[in-house]
Amino acid sequence: MASDGFRPLNEKSLVEYIKATPSLSSKLGEESADLVIKEVGDGNLNFVYIVIGSSGSLVIKQALPYVRCIGESFPMTKERAYFEALTLKEHGRLCPGHVPEIYHFDRPMSLIAMRYLEPPHIILRKGLVAGVQYPLLAEHISDYIAKTLFYTSLLFRGTTEHKQSVAEFCGNVELCRLTEQVVFSDPYRVSHFNRWTSPYLDDDAKSVREDNVLKLEIAGLKSMFIERAQALIHGDLHTGSVMVTSNSTQVIDPEFSFMGPMGFDIGAFIGNLFLAYFSQDGHADRDNDRESYKMWILKTAEDTWNLFNVKFTKLWHENKDGSGEAYLPEVYNNSELLLQAQKKYMKDLFHDSLGFGAAKMIRRIVGIAHVEDFESIKDANKRAYCEHRALEFAKMLLKERHRFHAIDEVVSAAQEVPGKSFE
Repeated sequence: MASDGFRPLNEKSLVEYIKATPSLSSKLGEESADLVIKEVGDGNLNFVYIVIGSSGSLVIKQALPYVRCIGESFPMTKERAYFEALTLKEHGRLCPGHVPEIYHFDRPMSLIAMRYLEPPHIILRKGLVAGVQYPLLAEHISDYIAKTLFYTSLLFRGTTEHKQSVAEFCGNVELCRLTEQVVFSDPYRVSHFNRWTSPYLDDDAKSVREDNVLKLEIAGLKSMFIERAQALIHGDLHTGSVMVTSNSTQVIDPEFSFMGPMGFDIGAFIGNLFLAYFSQDGHADRDNDRESYKMWILKTAEDTWNLFNVKFTKLWHENKDGSGEAYLPEVYNNSELLLQAQKKYMKDLFHDSLGFGAAKMIRRIVGIAHVEDFESIKDANKRAYCEHRALEFAKMLLKERHRFHAIDEVVSAAQEVPGKSFE
């Protein structure tokens, strides 16, 4: 055991840990010999165990002091588990229907025990690759982002509480710096971490590194990411951080959370839906051309923004005379003025979301960490075709986002991106 009380657990030592922790053993049943433990961590960073006992089940997640998928040569603070636990509790309080409950947190061990999202829950990204429709997805995710962003912003909070949150989450600087590197820096320079479908996309990767307009736009977004403490954001809200069934949507893994720009969460989710859309041609076959599914993905992206817009604005109206210090009722004292303020706020947030969404798309094609949507396309020619279209769309969106006034215009632009043959 390290001097700070940390020791990495395996399936055997986890049994002993559970036995010694009443809040866990009481949930699972007293017979530790009956425990079924399965390691399921398919992410880049952590160990994740499903634990099933005689009277209940749960998930245990332990952060390691390095990046799991690379090894000890890439150190990473295990304190990220603390910020993940804080955010799961806060977001769970604000939106309990879409955040799994925490049962236990052990800071020295960097260990969180939480509700096991039992089958048929699967990672949303896997469902999108398989071509499964989730009719309540936009309704649920718009609920989550509207509530978590509004209630942790200065539209609802006073400045003292807001500054306390900023101070607390400044401690998650290491994961923020990782995002700064892999989203806002590496794709735009030569980096040994970068990879892409070579040789097909060699010119595409080069075009990102040599596009001066793109670099000026990404600089502005990077500054906003670092400087703008707008709300308590999830910080990694892609389709791999959401678990779904046909009637349940659960947001997991907020270890990158901090007080940051709202558009980063909204953009991450919608940008990943666009990645899913552009990947579909690579998953189409003789039995299913995926055309109707592509339309469902685009409608979900459109509905996500539109529903969010309605719900967020409604929360603002309902709380306009509350303790939020951004728009004091004594100043914004007539409905016409408040409406103008809201329109400007939402327009700016829309453009922020498009910019961050585009940046998240680019990094998944020419950066370090790729997505299963494309990676599971075995035929490299097909994969390159899909990735090229996604990259062209993302570059355009990053540079020209201010010309879009509504999400349906963005959806139309996605459908008009020309293809390029790599045969």
